[in-house]
Amino acid sequence: MKIKEQSGLREVLDSVKLPRMYMVRQIFEKDGIRDPAGVLEQKLRESGLGSRIRPGMKVVLTGSSRQISNMPLILRELADFVRAHGASPYIVPAMGSHGGATAQGQKEILEGYGITEEYCRCPIWSSMETVCVGHMKCGDEVRIDRFAKEADAVIVVGRIKAHTAFRGTYESGLVKMIAIGLGKREGADSLHQAGFGVMGERLIEYAGISFSHCNIIFGVGVIENEFDETCRIEVIPSEEIFEKEPALLQYAKSRLPRILFPETDVLVVGEIGKNFSGSGMDPNVTGTFGTPYASGGIRKQRTVVLDISEESHGNFVGLGKADISTLRAFEKLDTNATYFNMITSTVLEVGKIPMILEDDRLALKTAVKTLTQVDKNRVRMVYIKNTLSLQTLMISEELLVQAKEMERVEILEGPRDFCFDKDGTLLDLR
Repeated sequence: MKIKEQSGLREVLDSVKLPRMYMVRQIFEKDGIRDPAGVLEQKLRESGLGSRIRPGMKVVLTGSSRQISNMPLILRELADFVRAHGASPYIVPAMGSHGGATAQGQKEILEGYGITEEYCRCPIWSSMETVCVGHMKCGDEVRIDRFAKEADAVIVVGRIKAHTAFRGTYESGLVKMIAIGLGKREGADSLHQAGFGVMGERLIEYAGISFSHCNIIFGVGVIENEFDETCRIEVIPSEEIFEKEPALLQYAKSRLPRILFPETDVLVVGEIGKNFSGSGMDPNVTGTFGTPYASGGIRKQRTVVLDISEESHGNFVGLGKADISTLRAFEKLDTNATYFNMITSTVLEVGKIPMILEDDRLALKTAVKTLTQVDKNRVRMVYIKNTLSLQTLMISEELLVQAKEMERVEILEGPRDFCFDKDGTLLDLR
């Protein structure tokens, strides 16, 4: 499908005025760990868990499909720890159906995040082959990555945070990594087939069966603060993962990046992608949930997405929750990379195609033009770079009074007009 030239639309939208904007800073606690490798090394040493690694063992480390702060460094430290005990470390992509549900695609995702064999000093074993290790009470298969099943030991590594489609005792974290990550496409497909309405209960049962058929020796849980910085690293013995993760999840939720303004008329997101969130743009921030089983984020009437990150490799999950997008985003769409995720998760709305406008300027004007019951001269607009970069953002003049009353918002500059290049591409927050 080609997007025809839009000179007629441009003429209709010519008179639409965009609001003047202020650059503001949201103030969050900046407590990122300065030496994550040193903190992890100390925790590993103090845990005594090295005794579970014997010379000659093959030990699998899990690699996530998300771009997680310091994850290459953490995996390299773990590989060194395993090697220091006479064993051989291997990284396995633990990412369900991501990467187009291909072994090469999943390896490329890791490499795109800097998780390479050279940097981590260990091989990456990437395969979509799984083995059935049991069945849930309902009869659904429980499957696990063959490398992980046949390895002498597994160290589960992942970020703990709120999920984007459901709420439960366990959401995104080590338990989910055991179930969906190591389940690859077949396992993720089996677990998701009943939908997100019962995911919280099914996840516990599924992960429990996987856990009992795989020699997981311990887990490493990472939590990030509002600046996308590693603020907490926990080394957890395998037998304590299910017990300790719920409290860590609650702490992680308290540190979620967020937009401090509760409501706007137009939300503009500079770019979405799988490196930012499994949902492209984290709905815990944007309020763009693909299911009715989770809620939160900013309230708004229109959502505009301007671009898709290169790291997303054409996966446009999340674009379907936008009302309006651009030609440059549209030209990056890879249906194969995206539809595997949608089919596996059973959530289809996130991959629909919104209105496509030729450039960023037209997209913003369309959003303003289509607002209802809003004074077009007093439009509230919030513009963020992506859902992991929320310290600096832009707000329209209409939100200035509110901003001045907020203790955790600092006004940096403005008012001024948006800055576009000659092609209508927005240059702010690039």
